[in-house]
Amino acid sequence: MLRKKNITLNGKKSDGSNKLKEGDVVNIFFSDETYEKFSGEKKDDTFQKLTLLANEKAYNKLSILYEDEEMVVVNKPSGLLSQKAQPGDVSANELFLAYLIDTNQLSEEEYQRVKPSVANRLDRNTSGLLLCGKTTKKLQELSLALKERTVKKYYICLVKGEIKEKKTFHGYLKKDEATNKVTIFDREQPDAKYIKTAYEPLSYNGKYTKLKVHLITGRSHQIRAHLAYLGHPILGDYKYGEKAFNNQLKSEYGVTCQMLHSYEMIFDDGLHIKAPLPKLYNEIMGETL
Repeated sequence: MLRKKNITLNGKKSDGSNKLKEGDVVNIFFSDETYEKFSGEKKDDTFQKLTLLANEKAYNKLSILYEDEEMVVVNKPSGLLSQKAQPGDVSANELFLAYLIDTNQLSEEEYQRVKPSVANRLDRNTSGLLLCGKTTKKLQELSLALKERTVKKYYICLVKGEIKEKKTFHGYLKKDEATNKVTIFDREQPDAKYIKTAYEPLSYNGKYTKLKVHLITGRSHQIRAHLAYLGHPILGDYKYGEKAFNNQLKSEYGVTCQMLHSYEMIFDDGLHIKAPLPKLYNEIMGETL
């Protein structure tokens, strides 16, 4: 709700980091549907819908890479939302809940109390690792680890041109909420946030480079925008790349979205998880699995 500006502090947008003081005014704007749900005027049938997804085994779209008593880590395919944007959406979050229901790890009573959820977000067209917390405590731990960057996150992407050396880049990122697009700057700018991106070339096929990217700061669209700014747009990225180039890729390989994959996470307790690359990456690079 904060992200969508549905909660304001003293009439202005807030990111939730402010400490309230006497006299502050917090406004919360509910949709009609949410108001009806909270007021009891409309019955919440969410669990029944999730049960239908569970019965259909719809969660098989997610490949489970790791599971323990408090957490599940899945490999999200491109084209699937991490969390729903509209009431009727079926996102990775709903599929995760359906999995818990189908494996008898979540009852309707528990769902009303606990609300398991995905802990991180990937763009709809970015594939790879999603962390899912089964308990409130674990969700809080994952949220803190992501915020304080104690989880090391690595992505693999295919970019235009040749990159020969391992490098770390610093810059500043400013987001235009109206267009949902960011701009990269070399120097500090008003309302721009500091970013840090490191990459290492893994292979080159004469046209494209396969990169392993260490996402150090983790801002919105950081990898996509930063690489495009450096002259190496990600293949299939229409927002920050080149339309004619991407149209050719679509015609030749069927590429319909950015070739960006959340590949690897390393936790400070030693847990180390990797998500296998989609086959199309190897096909484009001319490499075997």
